[in-house]
Amino acid sequence: MQATSTVQQTSDDLDRPAELPPLSDSRTFGRAFGDIKEALRQRELWSHLGWQDIKQRYRRSVIGPFWITISQGVIALGLGLLYSQLFGMHIQTFLPYITVGFVVWNFINGCLLEGMETFISNEGLIKQIRAPLTVYALRTVWRQTLMFAHNLIVVVLVVGIFFGSLNHEYGLSKGVCDGEGICHPGLGWYTLTAIPAFFLLAFNGVWVTLLAGIISTRYRDIPQVINSLVQLLFYLTPIVWPIDQLTAGGARDSVSWAEPIIKLNPIYHFVQILRAPLIGQAVSPWSWVAVGGMTIVGWLLALVAMRNYRSRVSYWV
Repeated sequence: MQATSTVQQTSDDLDRPAELPPLSDSRTFGRAFGDIKEALRQRELWSHLGWQDIKQRYRRSVIGPFWITISQGVIALGLGLLYSQLFGMHIQTFLPYITVGFVVWNFINGCLLEGMETFISNEGLIKQIRAPLTVYALRTVWRQTLMFAHNLIVVVLVVGIFFGSLNHEYGLSKGVCDGEGICHPGLGWYTLTAIPAFFLLAFNGVWVTLLAGIISTRYRDIPQVINSLVQLLFYLTPIVWPIDQLTAGGARDSVSWAEPIIKLNPIYHFVQILRAPLIGQAVSPWSWVAVGGMTIVGWLLALVAMRNYRSRVSYWV
């Protein structure tokens, strides 16, 4: 009887439809958002790692991280003196322009280039400890923020020295503000917009690091391509040369085709929303619109990448 009941139970089990295994939720937006939230909770981890990166880079150095400040100051001073003579610019207004431009560019450049290596350079930690991937992106952006803070000392010194030339209407080119060229309003209350501009820049730095890091970890040739493009973008972006130069001396008609191309460059808008308030230049509302649009699109792309490939990064490194 027992054997008969066992056979009957087995027959019933075969007739019953097989239960499907539970679907994995590893590729959902919920897990992607969870990774970001958990990384934000682990602030002590990524902030400590970012600070350690700075300390390790300047280990056994007497001046330490202030070498960042010194090197930035020397580069800005040298290029400011040279290009002000080549372009016929006022040194007292052009030097702050090129100094702030370099500081902002270095932050953007660091988030992009070091962001591509974020997961590759953290291979050991990714394989040894259980931590959200966003931790390593925040580590990179925090390290760049610390470097930006050191470089900000140069900005404060240069703007302070030439404050008298920046706190009223001025032009970068000689002879401007007399009816031709671009005349800037000078420093004012809107200089405070540099604070939200930097936070927006850092917020974008996180998605850039996540997206570029995932792509570069999967395709190791991508960093080489991006490195080449970044070199080109540096020269296409008004950093060591001002967009004012396009309108100086009646040159607007001959180079009118170049201005729209420059303004299609996304780096230009990111640089402008932070540089312009710090040196008394007006920021076009379109720059804020462009940065806001790129922030939304960029984070959507980063979330899609996190949703689909977050769990594979540890196998790719």
